[in-house]
Amino acid sequence: MRTIFFLLMLMTAITSCHATLTDNKELIEKMETKDIITLVEKNDLQGVTTALANGANVNTADNSKRSLLLIATNNRQTEMAKLLVKYKADVNQQADNLDSPFLYAGASGQTELVQLFLDNGARFDVFNRYYGSALIPACERGHVETVRLLANTKGYPVNHVNRLGWTGLMEAIVLGDGSKKYQQIVQILKDAGAKMDIPDHDGVTPLQHAQQRGFNEIAALLQP
Repeated sequence: MRTIFFLLMLMTAITSCHATLTDNKELIEKMETKDIITLVEKNDLQGVTTALANGANVNTADNSKRSLLLIATNNRQTEMAKLLVKYKADVNQQADNLDSPFLYAGASGQTELVQLFLDNGARFDVFNRYYGSALIPACERGHVETVRLLANTKGYPVNHVNRLGWTGLMEAIVLGDGSKKYQQIVQILKDAGAKMDIPDHDGVTPLQHAQQRGFNEIAALLQP
């Protein structure tokens, strides 16, 4: 009887010990996740290098599912982004809001990072919450060099239409101000072979939008 009681006590102790070890492991993992996110946010290159060299997950994400690389891209931390890519960070990993490092780099006009991500597996079939590409918001915001890079990248979908029914060309006209940089963007898209006559959901063409807004220089570029 005593032997049975002893075995039961031993089994209980082992189970309790295992549960404690499991709990401790989960706690350590959570602490490590928080630590490397903090290091990236602080732009601590040495700290992140050490953490990654010791086995930290380079695709760790925060509570909004922003990856380390997206956090670095959000913060315009170019060297940090390069470090994370060196450790094979996923340039297409999406957060809750569907931003990815590649999509955000394009939207924010970080041309150097766009090139880095293109060189490291950027996908052209991953879209933002508007079902838009990296190019479309770059056109909208007048990021000339980013548009030039993307439009001249082999296989890039320059004619992609987002959920609003707009291409990059359309956004440059509808949401731009007709200034020199938007004229340049229209010319770049035209030279890259983008279609100049894809209408919006209402059937209004880029030329008609340009004419309605008095963007004469752009309208001239769009004339057949």
